[in-house]
Amino acid sequence: MRKLEISDTEVMSVAIGQEIERNEESRYDHRLHGVLLVANGMSARQAALWLNESERTVQRWVNRFEAIGFAGLQEGERSGRPSRLSDAHWQSLACDLRRSPREFGLAQTLWDGKLLAEHLRQRYQVALGTRQCQRLFGQMGFRLRKPRPVIAKADPAAQAAFKKTAAHGRRSKS
Repeated sequence: MRKLEISDTEVMSVAIGQEIERNEESRYDHRLHGVLLVANGMSARQAALWLNESERTVQRWVNRFEAIGFAGLQEGERSGRPSRLSDAHWQSLACDLRRSPREFGLAQTLWDGKLLAEHLRQRYQVALGTRQCQRLFGQMGFRLRKPRPVIAKADPAAQAAFKKTAAHGRRSKS
């Protein structure tokens, strides 16, 4: 029987590693294989070489497996970065967003990401980016409202004729 070979082994090795990292189930299976190799007599160093992991990582897997069993190899909760806003600031901000930005000495009449970032910087000494501030609206249960520009002396009939969709959901005959 001839030896099997995979073409472009470097690229395929990286691709397989990425596929393993892609979802929780495959990462769990990968850890199971590491523990199985150690259970069958391989050292942590040998198993790590086989699995393209560090020796310390395989040791951690084995120690967690020994301590709490299969649950030790499953994905755990990841806390992420702590919030820059305290709970008190979070509640206060929710009240702020229910008020007009003008009440805080800001020029606009509606909240948006840029304005919220400026408000947080001025009032709470917290620096967040515009995009993160836009996400905050959703997390707090608010939605962004954008006003439609209205031309003061525009002809309503001309505006209706200019619109792309016909009035009241009726389709035009074009």
